[in-house]
Amino acid sequence: MKLIKELEELIAEADKRNIGLMFDMVFNHTSTEHEWFQKALAGDEKYQNYYIFKDGTPDQIPTNWVSKFGGPAWEYVPTLGKWYLHLFDVTQADLNWENPEVREELKNVLRFWKTKGIKGFRFDVVNLISKPEIFENDNIGDGRRFYTDGRHVHEFLKEMVRDAGIEDLTTVGEMSSTSLDNCVRYTAPKEKELSMVFSFHHLKVDYKDGDKWSLMPADLMKLKELFCTWQEGMQAEDGWNAVFWCNHDQPRVVSRLGNEEKYWKESAKMLAASIHLMRGTPYIYQGEEIGMTNHHYTSIDQYRDVESLNYYRILMENGKTSEEALQILAERSRDNGRTPMQWNDSHAAGFTTGTPWIYPPENYRQINAAAQMNDETSVRAFYKKLVQLRKEMEVISEGKIEFLMKEDEKVLAYRRYTDSQEMLVLCNLTAEEAPVALPQGWENVNVLVANWENATVCTDLTLQPYECLALIK
Repeated sequence: MKLIKELEELIAEADKRNIGLMFDMVFNHTSTEHEWFQKALAGDEKYQNYYIFKDGTPDQIPTNWVSKFGGPAWEYVPTLGKWYLHLFDVTQADLNWENPEVREELKNVLRFWKTKGIKGFRFDVVNLISKPEIFENDNIGDGRRFYTDGRHVHEFLKEMVRDAGIEDLTTVGEMSSTSLDNCVRYTAPKEKELSMVFSFHHLKVDYKDGDKWSLMPADLMKLKELFCTWQEGMQAEDGWNAVFWCNHDQPRVVSRLGNEEKYWKESAKMLAASIHLMRGTPYIYQGEEIGMTNHHYTSIDQYRDVESLNYYRILMENGKTSEEALQILAERSRDNGRTPMQWNDSHAAGFTTGTPWIYPPENYRQINAAAQMNDETSVRAFYKKLVQLRKEMEVISEGKIEFLMKEDEKVLAYRRYTDSQEMLVLCNLTAEEAPVALPQGWENVNVLVANWENATVCTDLTLQPYECLALIK
């Protein structure tokens, strides 16, 4: 009850400041500690039907599907003589959305929080909720093709949104291994499903052969191609993207696609501008606005993420040395995005006076919020300007988008436009200079956004390393 009272106070104080709270709803699965699952384990058939149980013996797993966190996606319960499905961790049992009682329970959760004053919902891996009618082995993959964007997912989302009365709230779906066509359907206003979606294809451009745990330099041409496909594709069919680089499952983008050393500030700003000026709704993940980096842990004992711990073991079993496995984790681990917010240069980056459950990078003494509060050249100040411009300029918030210079390996370029205004965005994605021939009509225009001092505009322009320019006319 105390926690509810504190939440009600938070909602009330946020409302006074015109801030809405968005809750993260994990509706694909519950904890195995949840009372529903515990009742299922105790033999209650009603609650067994809340989950996906299959009869069997210990030596006959229902399918060969692979968990997102490694290993089989099924766990055997000896006392029941049944297996249960867990697409994620063994402690996260998938719910049975085919059961209307489950769907009604979840609608009630939404109704409860809406009544409390919550203004939006993020739905975790919500495109995985609809499982196949027949569970079968996947002889060419890991099983995801059978449950991703499943057979009833659009029907279920329409029903949930309608019945829970959340049509007018801001909703965003996290979409795992999804498709453009499905995301159009998830977000087009006429479909009455969600406001926007997170998709992740652009964050796999450094996966060697599509494998998260195999390293390679980012394929910048592929990155540009994906941005073009998804931005222009969603626009053509009235869909809406959530645009982002970072979240709790991703490494820090300045470490991943920028430069932590010589061009830390420039690359952090460029990466911000590159997506904040696109069509869609931009999301800022904690610490991104001050340029937080990966942690660079050197021991497996420093990690906490279950996926990282599982894959360290798997990598070692597959022949990697400890040093090689740790190098892969240093670049790929979800713990990169889960270190404490770096508030100041005191103990534990000002996050706690005690012992944090996971430690911040050593550079928190230089990279922290306090150091940037009064610095107009800081990464934080740059993010504030981007937010302000989106609120003030229709060409950014509502304008159409067209990608340019598609063959240029270094420069991400696009045009935003309305009937009355145009903006040209140029982003050098590399640590090298990049010559650019401006499109006709863009000479002698105003600079709206720049991350290098004394930015100039001329016909034959050379962008500095990680330079970004937004020109307006």
